[in-house]
Amino acid sequence: MKRSGRLSYHLCRVILGAFFIYAGSLKISDAPAFAGQIAAYQILPYQWNYVAAAVLPWIELLCGLLLLMNRKVRPAALVVGVLSIVFMVALSTVIYRGLNIDCGCFGPNVHSTPQQALLRNVLILALAHFVFHLRNKYSKKELKGSR
Repeated sequence: MKRSGRLSYHLCRVILGAFFIYAGSLKISDAPAFAGQIAAYQILPYQWNYVAAAVLPWIELLCGLLLLMNRKVRPAALVVGVLSIVFMVALSTVIYRGLNIDCGCFGPNVHSTPQQALLRNVLILALAHFVFHLRNKYSKKELKGSR
């Protein structure tokens, strides 16, 4: 069971890292379009849409890289979890207000409904929670000692 838990931890960590590298990279490649997608949520003041579009993708990319490289995993998983909660709140307000917008999760070329994005963020939060809590259990020190 120990080996399967370790495998599950690393698989979840790599999937989460790759997901955020991909999503962040797409948004970085077209920040003005991402700012427009953020503006569609009708939550932030106009200028803050551009600030969020300039900062969020880099945070996603950094967290994805840290997760993929197995470095600072707990802080990266925590940030990913917090981002997911923030996105879930934003998506919930969009659904409540009846706005028919694209979530903006993968830049302007991949479309998903707010409901699909909300479900995806629940799964991301679950993965981040799993990775965060199992990081110490399957740390490098333990892996070195088990060989």
